[in-house]
Amino acid sequence: MKKISLTQKQLNTYNIVTKANEGLISVNEAASALGLSTRQIKRLKKKIKEEGAAALVHKNTLIEPPNKTSKEMEEKILSLKKSDIYENCNFNHFRELLAEHHEIEISYSTLYELLTSNGIKSPETRRRFKVHRRRKRKLQAGLLLQVDATPFAWFKGDKKMYSLHGAIDDATGQITGLYLCKNECLQGYFEMLRRSIKNYGIPVSIYADRHSIFQSPNKAKAEIDSKVPINDTQFGRCLNELSVTLIAARSAQAKGRVERLWRTLQSRLPVEFALRDIATVDAANEFLKTYIYDFNSKFAVEPENAENAFQSLPKGINLDYILCIKEERVIDSGGIFSYGGCLFKVDESHPSAKLSAAIPPRAKIVVLASSSFGLKVEYRNVVFDVSPYVKPKHTDSKPAADKTLRTPKPVPDSNYYKYGQKLFPALSFAESDSEIREMLEDIFLKKL
Repeated sequence: MKKISLTQKQLNTYNIVTKANEGLISVNEAASALGLSTRQIKRLKKKIKEEGAAALVHKNTLIEPPNKTSKEMEEKILSLKKSDIYENCNFNHFRELLAEHHEIEISYSTLYELLTSNGIKSPETRRRFKVHRRRKRKLQAGLLLQVDATPFAWFKGDKKMYSLHGAIDDATGQITGLYLCKNECLQGYFEMLRRSIKNYGIPVSIYADRHSIFQSPNKAKAEIDSKVPINDTQFGRCLNELSVTLIAARSAQAKGRVERLWRTLQSRLPVEFALRDIATVDAANEFLKTYIYDFNSKFAVEPENAENAFQSLPKGINLDYILCIKEERVIDSGGIFSYGGCLFKVDESHPSAKLSAAIPPRAKIVVLASSSFGLKVEYRNVVFDVSPYVKPKHTDSKPAADKTLRTPKPVPDSNYYKYGQKLFPALSFAESDSEIREMLEDIFLKKL
């Protein structure tokens, strides 16, 4: 038999109503003391006479609710949470994964009570709240993208750090593109921007830190000395061609939306990768193409202005020829140029070459280098293919010299190094230390 203990409030009610039953106080006095009506006091007097203190306990107290989680289900949930895959998963993400992969529907409050009562704490640490001035969101989607990269050990069992490049829309909180690389690099930002443009369009501006990928390190010097030259970086040149404004942040808090995104993804993505047995960069990048839509459906918000500021890519523009490295070279009379320590020859038989004149000797060309198409050349807005060129070797008309082995001359017996010990007396220094010191003083300290 289960025992039920009364609360302090129930004990106080029981004592006062019992005194009313014994005639020690009136019904009006009991109602005033308990804050109840006289009609309710009369009901309680009758119930306590018949049932005693049990009359104050709700009748459903010992009855289990029909929607209560069964013991078997609780044990299954605890077993899953203690497994390697879900061990570092926060409570809310774990609840979503239970419904998605195990068909277990449970409220967050019930899950929280179950896990904490069994000594399981959420790995999501809570830092002390810091007051920061909150910047208002942009009005329209596409007005501003916050971009950044974060190194992290994304794969279970692999402590190697990989850098995830990402962009998030300031107005909606939507992830527009994610791309994983070995480290923070230009290629990672190029591919992230490519996915953002293909998924949503060209943004109006981009908010980034002051990494040398985004702006020249001479920019700070040029603010002091105007004679210091400032050249566009490859990423900055790419944004200029797309008519995108680059805004440089002066602190991590200034682009706090993307910084908070990394905290969420560092908690969720390792679990998502482990569930799908993803352990390589290529497999992760393939998964990230579709993962952003699932993420946005849970965390994105509606913008204040529903009009979209993203611009579609104009027709006739090849995005591959923008998201690449561009460098100038000078071509020789044979259509050959040097790049990266190697020689290449321009293929002027390309169909597009017929639209313009052949490349003249000593002309300046633009070399396009990309991991997607390799190496190409651009001249007057016409793109040409290139092929490696091997310089022919020159043949020597002179007859080859006779390389027969020469017999070495014999060493005479009078050579010191052959029989010197016997022919010449051994060298020795018999002078004492004092004599040597006097000799040195006479050489270096003698008055002229």
